[in-house]
Amino acid sequence: MRPVMDRRTVLAGMLAAGLPASSILSARAQTTPLSSWHDGPAKTSIMDFVARVTAPNGRDFVMADERVAVFDNDGTLWCEQPIYSQFAFALDQVKLLAPAHPQWQTQEPFKSVLSNDAAGLARTGEQGIFEIMTVTHAGMTTDEFDRSVLNWTSTARHPRYHRAYTELVFQPMLELLEFLRQNDFKVFVVSGGGIDFMRPWMEAVYGIPPERVVGSSGMTKYAMGADGKPSLVKDAKIDFVDDGPGKPVGIHKFIGRRPIFAFGNSDGDLQMLQWTAAGSGARFMGIVHHTDADREYAYDRKSSVGKLDKAWDEAVKERWIVVDMKQDWKVIFPS
Repeated sequence: MRPVMDRRTVLAGMLAAGLPASSILSARAQTTPLSSWHDGPAKTSIMDFVARVTAPNGRDFVMADERVAVFDNDGTLWCEQPIYSQFAFALDQVKLLAPAHPQWQTQEPFKSVLSNDAAGLARTGEQGIFEIMTVTHAGMTTDEFDRSVLNWTSTARHPRYHRAYTELVFQPMLELLEFLRQNDFKVFVVSGGGIDFMRPWMEAVYGIPPERVVGSSGMTKYAMGADGKPSLVKDAKIDFVDDGPGKPVGIHKFIGRRPIFAFGNSDGDLQMLQWTAAGSGARFMGIVHHTDADREYAYDRKSSVGKLDKAWDEAVKERWIVVDMKQDWKVIFPS
């Protein structure tokens, strides 16, 4: 089922929003930095930038505390097609919860989800997405939500690749994350996805701890349970949307330093890249361009998921690095 949806529409409905660490370990095992990258302008630019900002006597040297790198997640670090993974999670959660809600068999948008009717779901519009995100992301404790996310990442399979979603991370980007860490960069994920959806699995998959994940979030309230133990309960009110212009705000609010290195893949990352570029000193702005329909997907200006239009034009104008997935990457996913 592949409902047509806009990124902002999905995020408007995001309300709070184990695998082994084999992926990140495979990146660490590389003896040559960026070994899954073809030699070319993109790889050379990354290597040269890191060399310049880490050379103690160089004019572009940056102190380790200021070496902040930020990465979008969907489409930049892992596959985002045919629908955003968090929305795939929400649809699967509806099906999991359906036995306790027999009325959903005849009630939209749940009826369309349960019958795999993409067109019917699309007709429910923003309100339908909002209701789906509400029932699957709110009204539970943060611990309960963590468990539901980890259960999904360990059991759900991508419709095309039949692999866990957390296995569909980009091997070249795993190597880039590790290369930056080895050169004393502080690496953060700054994503439009829900922060509570990302935090449970990111450290095992990317080596990025929860405190370095910035994302969209819903309101959370403190509550004392009947057992006398405190908990945090996820609410149905939106707290922060970390997409588009929200990304620089999130960086300022949660990181407190302007990045010197930023990578995205869509128009939702444009403002984050602009904010990074506007700083003084050496700067690196990169965009992953999905050009490989055989090994992954090919999409850009007209895609309803991960649209790359204005950010692409800006990258060409400002001479940012655009990574051509088909030409620049030897492999896409870890073996």
